[in-house]
Amino acid sequence: MAEKRDKDAFAKLFAHYAPRIKSYLMRQGANQASADELSQEAMLSVWRKADRFDANKASAGTWIFTVARNLRIDALRKERRPNFDPEDPAFVPEAEVAPDHALEIGQTQVRIKAAVATLPPEQAEVIRLSFYQDKPHGEIAEELGLPLGTVKSRLRLAMRRVRTALGEKE
Repeated sequence: MAEKRDKDAFAKLFAHYAPRIKSYLMRQGANQASADELSQEAMLSVWRKADRFDANKASAGTWIFTVARNLRIDALRKERRPNFDPEDPAFVPEAEVAPDHALEIGQTQVRIKAAVATLPPEQAEVIRLSFYQDKPHGEIAEELGLPLGTVKSRLRLAMRRVRTALGEKE
């Protein structure tokens, strides 16, 4: 069948295996419509991939049922995959920042940089590592060779000074 693309041989193969594949798929939990569709798809795949069949590896029946089983697994995966929701907030771009708000953000950033610049170097360093490089406190402690409590104390003191410089109440 594979070498000559023999349609009569395929018709006989289809008549023999298609009902068995459908029955197998229904035993695996597929409904009748799905089993019909998958068995036809399996036999179509057998037709297309007949040249890949290797009789030394498995029998034709084993190969055909493996094709059907794999199609069933693919169909189940597609069913379980959630549908794309275009309204999901993760896919909605953020609204543009109003110019006056952008100006306010920029001014706040300048004030924060100025406040951080007045900190003692050891406090500025932990601020830089924690907030600008987004490192966890434990990693900062390891990197600087300090106890974790010291890192947290320096961060707390630094944040207090920055808040005071920004005019925030504690």
